[in-house]
Amino acid sequence: MKSWIKRTLVGLFGASIMVGGLTACSGGYHHRHGAMTPEKMAEMRGKVVERVSSKLDLTDAQKQKLNTLADKLQAQRTALVGQTADPRAEVQAIVAGDKFDRTRAQALLDEKTRAVQANSPEVITALADFYDSLNPGQQQKVRELMQRRKGWLART
Repeated sequence: MKSWIKRTLVGLFGASIMVGGLTACSGGYHHRHGAMTPEKMAEMRGKVVERVSSKLDLTDAQKQKLNTLADKLQAQRTALVGQTADPRAEVQAIVAGDKFDRTRAQALLDEKTRAVQANSPEVITALADFYDSLNPGQQQKVRELMQRRKGWLART
């Protein structure tokens, strides 16, 4: 695989993990719109898949690969968030006392790192399969959309 493809895939993967982690810890959606129910998650996922499909003019086979990628990313996010109802409470508990709970912070980091490492190969494979299924024009469009300041899914 060419080095620029590897860098692109690693960049996409890293960005998705970072967004997932920030989403998990932010709690902003919860305060504005209520808890993220499976129905709301499915609705958001559908909108994102449809938007990407329309921007890239995907074929049915490519849409299937995009849906597989979305499944893997959602599983990765679920594993990253974990079973905790309130991820923010975990972080708040670390600083609740008069001393920073280094042991608890390290345990939390280790848990999240294991979750990312366990599912990463599947996410990378799904991302590579999707990207490789795109024709050169669609791949160029992905690169152009990623170069925009707001990111490739932002409204223009």
